[in-house]
Amino acid sequence: MNRFTLFFLVCVALCLTSCQFSENIYLNEDGSGRMEFSFDASEIMQMAGQKMSENPGEKDMDSTFTFKEIFDEKRDSIANLSQEEQEKLKAIEKFSVHMLMSEKDKKFNMEIFTDFKSTNELQDMFSALNTVSNLQGKKAAKINDPNNPFSAFAKGGNSNLSYSFNNGVFKRQVAVVDKELQKQMMDSLGQAAMMFANSKYKLNYHFPRRVKSVSNDKAMFSADGKTVIIEYGLMDYLTNPEVMNLEIVLED
Repeated sequence: MNRFTLFFLVCVALCLTSCQFSENIYLNEDGSGRMEFSFDASEIMQMAGQKMSENPGEKDMDSTFTFKEIFDEKRDSIANLSQEEQEKLKAIEKFSVHMLMSEKDKKFNMEIFTDFKSTNELQDMFSALNTVSNLQGKKAAKINDPNNPFSAFAKGGNSNLSYSFNNGVFKRQVAVVDKELQKQMMDSLGQAAMMFANSKYKLNYHFPRRVKSVSNDKAMFSADGKTVIIEYGLMDYLTNPEVMNLEIVLED
């Protein structure tokens, strides 16, 4: 199994298994910086168990590649997507992927990262991964299953996520398009909600100056006061994405 095929399978598996997610932003004074999405997908290794043991050459991996490389291999599939989906893929071409897998330790971690010149360039990675998974066609069909909590993010989803940094004020804003639809989607999950009950979504935001105030009372701070850490249960976040709306004001 090559690394690109494995990546597509992981994109689907991330949305069908209990995982831990971290959204990390390292911000510079001029508004540029680095963004990383980290996924602890070790549960996939636990589930793979016997199958992994039958393929000794696939037990370990430490590989880094770009989305552009993936898209170059999937040119024909991309051509069949809608113009809107093709534009989503174009927007994440510069993102890189690091996959670290250890069969011995039953560990599987994945990071998706990029440097940015402005916070306006930042992407909603759940929505992006849904679009990427569509390149696998039928293999990824389950990702849009109504019993999958991530179906809310398919085809743009029912929420819009944006970031901004101006005059020492950083904002993370999520707007739910249709609150009633959001409630219906979450109510329809059934047992799937239990599977994700222990999953967490954590924000780790690193700033060039000390933080003066944060609009979220769950926020924790690093010893130097420059890092904000906020953690929610994944289902809490998916049920009400606006719970992670933030305004962070830096000291002068």
